[in-house]
Order: sequence, then C-alpha cells, then structure tokens
Amino acid sequence: MPIGLLKDIIDERPRGGTLLGLDVGKKTIGLALCSPGLSIATPLQTIKRVKFSKDMIVLEKVIKEHDVEAFIVGLPVNMDGSEGGRAQSIRDFSAEMARFLNGDPWIAFWDERLSTVSVEASVDNLVEKRKTKVNAKASGLIDKLAAQLILQGAIDYICDNS
Repeated sequence: MPIGLLKDIIDERPRGGTLLGLDVGKKTIGLALCSPGLSIATPLQTIKRVKFSKDMIVLEKVIKEHDVEAFIVGLPVNMDGSEGGRAQSIRDFSAEMARFLNGDPWIAFWDERLSTVSVEASVDNLVEKRKTKVNAKASGLIDKLAAQLILQGAIDYICDNS
C-alpha cells in the first residue's frame, strides 16, 4: 500500500476496516476514528509521547482494538502550500510507523493547516478563555479534536471524489 497525499492515492484506499486520523505533534499524538461507512470522524484519545517505540506500542493496541485498515495523517504545510521541516518530520514519522507495523499500510497525508488553531478557537468560544487552552491542551482534548478535524476533512474529500 502507498504512503502519499490523499489526492494522489485515493483510488488505492482499502474499502474495509476503520480509518484512523492522526495529529502528530512533538509531545502528543491526537487520534480520531471513522467507521468503514465514512460518515463522521470521532475523537478517540491523545497519546502522550515518550519515545517512538513506546508510542507505537500504544498505537498498535488502538489499531487492533478498532480494526484499523488505513491512516490519515495531518501534514503541516506552510500557508503558501509548500512543505517545511515539520512536514518532513511527519513524513519520516509515517515511514517509520509503516516499518514498525510490519506491513504495508495505506497512509494518506491531509493538509492540516490551522487545524489546531481552529480547534483552540472553537474551544475558546465555548468556555472561559483563561482556563480553556491550558486545560484543554493538558487533557489532550485539543489534540484529539484536531485529529477529528483532519480526519473529517479527509472523509469529506474521499466521499466527494470516490
């Protein structure tokens, strides 16, 4: 299975199983799920990163528990659409993840420009601003909601282009 931009590998997407959305950060990995019916992304959890091999053990449990067949990984592109160092880091993470999973997983990248900023703004509008970002970030809420936003965008694209 390929690793690449969703628009480039959409036709090779596995049709069964669950899609797992990932918002990969330096300290956390936000996770969201979508069932094979491709309707709605649901926030799942946030993994507090320790080191890659330990992160993958946690991720592997999620993959088995939810019958994950494919991955949508947020790709942080610059506002002009170019890719910088952070995007390359995500590409490297995804390649390592594929190797760790001892298979040939389908991993699609989705433009995550401003996903975390959008989630933070939404959370700010719901509750008192002083407490919001600190509590939401510490609880992992921001990261799993960002993963949900990334996955939902990809689901909508798949539904519109399949």
